Amino acid sequence: MAEEQQLTAAGNEISASFLAARRRSENTMAALEKDPSKFTMLTGDRPTGRLHLGHYFGSIRERVAMQNRGVNTNIIIADYQVITDRDTTEHIQDNVLNLVLDYLAAGIDPERTMIFTHSAVPQENQLMLPFLSLVTEAELHRNPTVKAEMEASGHALTGLLLTYPVHQACDILFCKANVVPIGKDNLPHIEITRTIARRFNERYAKKDPVFPEPAAILSEAAEIPGLDGRKMSKSYGNSIMLGATAEETAKLIRKSKTDGERRITFDPVHRPEVSALLTTAGLVTDRNPEDIAAEIGDAGAGALKQYVTQSVNEFLAPHRERRAELAQDMDTIRDILHDGNKRAREIAEQTLDEVREAMGMKY
Repeated sequence: MAEEQQLTAAGNEISASFLAARRRSENTMAALEKDPSKFTMLTGDRPTGRLHLGHYFGSIRERVAMQNRGVNTNIIIADYQVITDRDTTEHIQDNVLNLVLDYLAAGIDPERTMIFTHSAVPQENQLMLPFLSLVTEAELHRNPTVKAEMEASGHALTGLLLTYPVHQACDILFCKANVVPIGKDNLPHIEITRTIARRFNERYAKKDPVFPEPAAILSEAAEIPGLDGRKMSKSYGNSIMLGATAEETAKLIRKSKTDGERRITFDPVHRPEVSALLTTAGLVTDRNPEDIAAEIGDAGAGALKQYVTQSVNEFLAPHRERRAELAQDMDTIRDILHDGNKRAREIAEQTLDEVREAMGMKY
């Protein structure tokens, strides 16, 4: 009975925390809409492979929208986080440059958005030392995302994986980001970042706080299924890559599994593969999946795949065209990254200087 009461109490605490974060997210978005210039946003990706449609609808599209609203936007390519659960950095340079290509092709403007890498900004990584002193081992072990990623990777829990929420706090706080768009699953990372900012200010900078307590902007984007109905992931081979050719996309969709029923209906629970194709078509055409299913009706899986292929290729054609054009000048792509890294180092050095000042460590 005591154990059940503890579990109930823990569940209530999580629900209350989520509701508070939801209210904060709504209030932050309302304020952001009124005056975007008061907000600094940090988002990013691990360079473990190419970006796919799930990335585009889940995060890239919103980054472009934030940039275009006038928010001070920053994108980190988290190359150090690749080794939290992997034993190799093979292909990492190619992956990093291809991320930059996809960002630019999707509408990210390097004049308005700073794009940089972890490994090129040592001043940011140096914040790890004081930040680690502000959290306990128990708090790190309680992070559900760390547990989930450790189990998914099949690796032992490394020191880097255990502490990577603190590393993410460095990413967010070095540039004084006060908004971070995330999905619900990543909320614990923002909560620990808020805790670190608050504890640093209380311990070292009560009169003149150094760090804001960033708010999560909770994404409204639904999880985008891969072509087999599971989560879209490169490791599952069910992803439509943004940079794939029209022929590669057509081949992937043709090979996707459906079921034996001829009539096409939208039923994610009982017909996950068919529904995944309908969801993909709905996203790229801005149509309701049920309407697409009704339109195809008894024409069967072949007609569905043909519709999805045509819709996806039409949607991605402008992106692919811009991407191919940008790829003709990779020196410029490298220059954009080098410039972003330089700007990030300057910001991080200034923040680190403020941290040293607050801690009495300027000699």
